[in-house]
Amino acid sequence: MSYDPEKGPADFKKSTDSFEKSIEGGSGTAEVSNENLGFINRLAAKLNAETKGIELVTDEEKTDTSVANVFTMWLSANLVIATFSLGTIGVTVFGLSFWTCVLVIIFFSLLGAFPVAFFSTFGPKLGLRQMILSKFLVGDWATRIFSVINVVACVGWGAVNIMSSAQLLNIVNNGACPPWAGCLILVICTILVTFFGYNVIHMYEKWSWVPNVVVFIAIIVRMAKAGTFTAGHFEGGSTTAGGVLSYGGAIYGFATGWTTYASDYTVYQPRNANPWKIFFYIYVGLMLPLLFTLILGAACATGTLTNTRWNELYSEKSIGGLVYAILVEDSLHGFGQFLCVLLALSTVANNIPNMYSLALSAQAAWSQFSKIPRVFWTVAANFVTLAICIPAYYHFESVMENFMNLIAYYLAIYQAIAFSEHFIHNRGKFSAYDYVHFNDKTVYPVGYAGTFGFCCGVAGVVLGMDQVWYAGVIGRRIGDFGGDIGFEMGLGFAFVGYNLARPFEKKYIGR
Repeated sequence: MSYDPEKGPADFKKSTDSFEKSIEGGSGTAEVSNENLGFINRLAAKLNAETKGIELVTDEEKTDTSVANVFTMWLSANLVIATFSLGTIGVTVFGLSFWTCVLVIIFFSLLGAFPVAFFSTFGPKLGLRQMILSKFLVGDWATRIFSVINVVACVGWGAVNIMSSAQLLNIVNNGACPPWAGCLILVICTILVTFFGYNVIHMYEKWSWVPNVVVFIAIIVRMAKAGTFTAGHFEGGSTTAGGVLSYGGAIYGFATGWTTYASDYTVYQPRNANPWKIFFYIYVGLMLPLLFTLILGAACATGTLTNTRWNELYSEKSIGGLVYAILVEDSLHGFGQFLCVLLALSTVANNIPNMYSLALSAQAAWSQFSKIPRVFWTVAANFVTLAICIPAYYHFESVMENFMNLIAYYLAIYQAIAFSEHFIHNRGKFSAYDYVHFNDKTVYPVGYAGTFGFCCGVAGVVLGMDQVWYAGVIGRRIGDFGGDIGFEMGLGFAFVGYNLARPFEKKYIGR
């Protein structure tokens, strides 16, 4: 059965009204009537916060007509210290020259940002959150797997982001702000925005990039005056190739990390919004801050090779020490410390999408979880993140490198399956998605093929990954120190496995 996503079927109003009363899931019905919303949702409603979770967004609710919102959403979320931090590890961890880092950053960012922009176009058309519309793309059971992984990944994102900012807050004023306090400040700031939901998130992201640009310009000026930059030399060989692949995996993981959140931030756009315009604005909104901030991070990292003091501070305080060396010592002094605080607070813009989408992923993982209000999941996730990032604070570099590659692994598998379903089996037609009846399990795949494709992808990852704690039989053979091709092999294995199994699922299950 197919439907016109521009108009919807005749019983659209009836279906959406009935859904306000119940959400049918895996093992029962989750009542969401006003009488049973619970204290947290009632409080959110009184504060004019968004109480909607994974329910279908109706035409009447699609009131966000600003295309600029989708641009600034990702501009602000990526123009942050975490992006700058990732840029540095190409030099400090993988031993690559500056221009090698630039080529890696450009190629893998272009590759990673594409799925985010593409799946964002599904939000206006279908009115469904990314993890809910994933039921049409990867099947019910595979969606549950990805939802659980997404919850864990969102917490991991939050922890990695907070650690870099807490380092910066700690070094300002000679350690007056202990690591736990810096982490707590950032968590509370994130809660204050994510509590109110979609509209306030877009409002915050619309302007939060401005102070960050000021700080990064100051970093460029001070770095230029310090004369510490060195371009290095291009080097070939298998060892360099291993570093390029591993660094590229981390860049890809960061750039594409928003894929499983994508439609969450366009779902209130009108159903007739121009998909090409949505795609273009989001793609540019991702690429501008990614290229600018990652390349700046790599350039600043070269200073650790030429300046003993910069290297000393970086070794002691990681990214916080490097930024402090550039902006404060023999530089801007008190004003530089103020800029450090501003940059540290930039993490809030990056953590907001993580904590908001975590709640939606949790609700999508199991029908019983949809009974729990979105705002509860958001607040609880922030405090779980706090509990993780404080002990991990002291191992920032290794945590960032390993985590970014892990993100790349599971998202590559997701993308291989989702793109296959949309372009091969649904022939790229939005009319193939019966979005109005998304809570009816008979309108989307069971997920046998999706689960099989996921397992195949995991097998590919295991063969190609190269981490401190495990190196696959293929990954460990690249160069002297190994090279990570886990996401490439995971994507390939998942693509083959899914497209072998999907025809059998359609033939014997009928959907």
